[in-house]
Amino acid sequence: MAVRRLRNIKSAREARELGWALIQRGDFEGARVAYERAQAIGEKTFGPDHPEVARDLSNLGGVLHALGDLAAARAACERALTIDERAHGPDHPDVARDLNGLGLELQDLGDLAGAHAAYLRALAIDERACGPDHHYVANDLNNLGAVLHSMGDLASARAAFERAVAIDERAYGPNQPAVARDLDNLGLVLLCLGDLAGAQAAYLRALAIDERAYGPDHHYVSNDHNNLGLVLHSMGDLAAARSAFERALTLDERAYGPDHPDVATVAKNLGGVLQDLGDAAGARAACERTQAIDERTCGSDHPSVATDVDK
Repeated sequence: MAVRRLRNIKSAREARELGWALIQRGDFEGARVAYERAQAIGEKTFGPDHPEVARDLSNLGGVLHALGDLAAARAACERALTIDERAHGPDHPDVARDLNGLGLELQDLGDLAGAHAAYLRALAIDERACGPDHHYVANDLNNLGAVLHSMGDLASARAAFERAVAIDERAYGPNQPAVARDLDNLGLVLLCLGDLAGAQAAYLRALAIDERAYGPDHHYVSNDHNNLGLVLHSMGDLAAARSAFERALTLDERAYGPDHPDVATVAKNLGGVLQDLGDAAGARAACERTQAIDERTCGSDHPSVATDVDK
């Protein structure tokens, strides 16, 4: 019995490691299969309410989010949170991890208040458990900054992102992918605040870091190109913005397939540039594609669909 249990534990660990490796290659469907296998082994070995199962559910929620299945991702994160609160109490770092995952789903499903509450609670837990300068805290600040941005509190969002950059530069050095994520987030707030030069500098630095770390065709690089396209559009460089969005769209379609929410986001951005370039037919096609993806993913009543229609 003990030998079988040890074998199961090893198999679950190998499935998790495979899932992580597949994520790094952009194979989210393969990662989903791997994490579901780890979850099934964990439930068989430890029972359905064990923290190991919560960890697998948290991993699975992240992959389901990447695949655009937000409802299933939310369910996985909520179940992980329930398990970890019961096992560890309400103030454990694993609970903070679950809250961050749940907050991401709530944010993308349009529940900004729920996401904000989840991120604030995660930040408080990690600051108490790990100290104010830990890289977990930087992750919490990035999530909090994102929802503050969506809620229109740009000054607070900028402060959160600047603090995240400072923490991760101290933790990892200036040229690590974690810093690129922080710079992407900071750049978007700077763009919305009208600091186009600051935003462009942040995005170019993030792009250089990610291309060096992952190569030019990685889905993280796609995000950098999309962000750079936004600032180039605002600066009036429409040709360069179009090129950046088209590059991002190609990479996202390759990583996620043609019907993923990230594809919808880039298509919408490309449509805006095409409209300004006078390509009305191209702009209309891009916006119709965005609307169709958003309706499939979020439902016809989601705020993003209303925005698509307005376009």
